[in-house]
Amino acid sequence: MNPQLTDAPAPARPSAPPPAASARRRPLPIVLGGVALVVGLAVLPLLAIEIPGVLPGPTYTPGTLQLLAYAMLIAALALSYRMMFGLAGLLSFGHALFFAAGAYGLGMSLDAFAPAEWPSGLVFAASIGITLVFGLVLAATVGALALRVTGISFAMVTLAFAQAGSVLIRRNPDSATGGDEGLSLDIANVPEGLVGVVNTRNLYWMALAVLVFVYLVVLWVERSRAGHVAEAARENELRVRVIGIRPYSVKLLIFVVASVLAAIAGMGYLLLQSGASPRIATADFTLTLLVIVVLGGVGYRWGAIVGGIVYTLLDQRLTALAGSDFIAGLPAVLRVPLSEPLFILGTLFILVVLFLPGGIAGIPQRIRSGRKQHPVEAEEATDA
Repeated sequence: MNPQLTDAPAPARPSAPPPAASARRRPLPIVLGGVALVVGLAVLPLLAIEIPGVLPGPTYTPGTLQLLAYAMLIAALALSYRMMFGLAGLLSFGHALFFAAGAYGLGMSLDAFAPAEWPSGLVFAASIGITLVFGLVLAATVGALALRVTGISFAMVTLAFAQAGSVLIRRNPDSATGGDEGLSLDIANVPEGLVGVVNTRNLYWMALAVLVFVYLVVLWVERSRAGHVAEAARENELRVRVIGIRPYSVKLLIFVVASVLAAIAGMGYLLLQSGASPRIATADFTLTLLVIVVLGGVGYRWGAIVGGIVYTLLDQRLTALAGSDFIAGLPAVLRVPLSEPLFILGTLFILVVLFLPGGIAGIPQRIRSGRKQHPVEAEEATDA
């Protein structure tokens, strides 16, 4: 046997493109798909799409547009909470406090400027600016104190601040917050295009703009150096300290940015609902955000958006279903649980946690992983 033939190397197989090259080509379809989705949502109020059992009517009706706008604002709020919880690993029980700060801050600012004889547009812009500064200062104060501790202690400190804010709102100091009845929006200095049922379409576009803005900020933060450091600190904070980086400063930055984004969503909520209720300042509302993030998928940025929209639509439609004649005519063993929307939502949450650990957003990845063939098996099939 010729040793040259025996020792000759096997012909090289055509290799797959390096991961860096495929990663460079991947963002373009994602960006185009995201732009197409935003454009589709923007023209949705001009179409007559009706989904029985999901939407209360065609998409151009005020009731449907308000429901969809509310769902997008909740999705934006859940996205800000996901950045804090999913990126930095900060389990906060007080995120609703900043949502309420945005809603009540804007409402009280507009009330304070009401007697002034200034142009309404200037008053509206100044009220938004004051609310943002208030939300920033509140977030920096709460974050600076809460981040002195970690783990469950951090969660308890944020819960204490949220409870204090809820009590303050219900106490109605100087008749500023409206107490248990809530705060009504003073429309004297609000642009006419954002007031009334006839302008629900504009409010829908406003909610979409808030969602897109929050998503872009979250994307920018997660891909920044601070985002990478926060992610590293979440996995192993000791290693981050060893290389000379202070995780406290980075965590505080993530906390403040997420809280200000929540305040922006709260301002949109006030304009959409023409008021605010004390419920949005409670810890229960923050727990709802946690359920939404887990339902959508903590490991996926757009999972918070999917979870927020799905949860909001289910919450609204299940309430209508619970009071329907169909449910009333069922046997007691079915009528009692189905007449409680929270029971159905809780059951759905348990099923997702048990059978879909990655949430709703992780379903496509699980399908691809199931279909993907092991590299060794693929090579053997090629050789055969």
